[in-house]
Amino acid sequence: MDVVLLSRLQFAATTMFHFLFVPLTLGLSILVAWMETRYARTGDEVYLRMTKFWGKIFLINFAVGVVTGITLEFQFGTNWSQYSAYVGDIFGSLLAIEATAAFFLESTFIGIWIFGWKRLSAKAHAAVMWMVAIAGNVSAIWILIANAWMQHPVGYTLRESFGGQRAEITDFMAVITQKFAWLTIMHTLAASIVLACFFVMGISAWHLLKKQHEEVFTRSFRMALVPGLIFSIFVAVQGDFHAVDVAHSQPAKMAAMEFHWETQPNAPSYIFAWPDPEAEKNSIEIGKIPGMLSFLIHHDFSTPVIGLKDIPKDERPPIALVGMAFRVMVGLGAYFIIACSIGWFFRKKLQEKPWYLKMMLWSIPLPYIATQAGWIVTEVGRQPWIVYGLMKTSDAVSPVSTGQVGASLVGFIVVYGLLGLAGFTMIAKKAMKGPDLPEETKA
Repeated sequence: MDVVLLSRLQFAATTMFHFLFVPLTLGLSILVAWMETRYARTGDEVYLRMTKFWGKIFLINFAVGVVTGITLEFQFGTNWSQYSAYVGDIFGSLLAIEATAAFFLESTFIGIWIFGWKRLSAKAHAAVMWMVAIAGNVSAIWILIANAWMQHPVGYTLRESFGGQRAEITDFMAVITQKFAWLTIMHTLAASIVLACFFVMGISAWHLLKKQHEEVFTRSFRMALVPGLIFSIFVAVQGDFHAVDVAHSQPAKMAAMEFHWETQPNAPSYIFAWPDPEAEKNSIEIGKIPGMLSFLIHHDFSTPVIGLKDIPKDERPPIALVGMAFRVMVGLGAYFIIACSIGWFFRKKLQEKPWYLKMMLWSIPLPYIATQAGWIVTEVGRQPWIVYGLMKTSDAVSPVSTGQVGASLVGFIVVYGLLGLAGFTMIAKKAMKGPDLPEETKA
């Protein structure tokens, strides 16, 4: 393997592992803030037990997420120095804002929340948790804006510098307000809420099946069910708008997502297909729906959709991986809507539906799989570009040896594997132990 592939594998491994913790941090912080607000308003001790139980899981998840995320930015210097030199003026400024204006704010308020239980009023302490949730999600927004610029670069110019050209910002507002960025932000943050809701419902289902702490986990399940249903639907609807934008800004990605080869009006979609890149066609096509792809993208059956044959071979992404990841994401998205809809009808008699509780327990990993599949579509679908249409990935890598990258890749896998084992073990133990007893909660 060459340096480019090894560097891509290393960044993919570390980023995907880090993103196992990010969406739960974003979504669960909002749910915990909501729970604590209910306690501050009502004085009901059940909400306090819920807040402290889910808050402890949030803190464990946050800590592991921070540790696994620190190395990501260093890799821009160690593995992707050519990229950093070329677009550092833009990408670096966005990450600097994220760190100084959002991440430090989030970390500070987390410290106040941890040590402020006996020092702040109930309402003030709940307000602190809302600041944690807001700061965490604002931090994510800046990172997503930076990623969106790589997907759809705007507001820049190329200038001569020492050693060659580099991209520099000319319109900061264009960078942070572009449509592609905010579609990505809405999709990612909504998906994070869905993941957190399924996490809460799944663990609550486990305790309800064992008939323990029933009041705490019945309320927890119902509180997570409402946003879970709302945002599952939102992700699906908003995903359609996002796909329409991708079809215009990254036609190669859209063609790979749909295994679409021929540029044509009335472009079909398939329930299942499998591509044959060498023959430039699909070897398997099942459930052809004429015109569906044209309608989904352009809301018109007669508008042509660009096919892979009209895209140079060296500018096509890995078609099979992108297309299958897209189908996994869409299929699971539909499942989330169905699962939450069923729960809405059973919300007042959850204990009488053990089959549904078991279904939700086993559903805990599915939003994780869906979010990972979504990022595979986003990042692998952008290839061979690291900045779409501007800089190829092969031109962005650092002048390092395969041995150096290979050794660091193995090291990251080992260290991250141990961190993941420790993090998920602590979360699982806390989740299975359940909330503190009322007298322990007050201590």
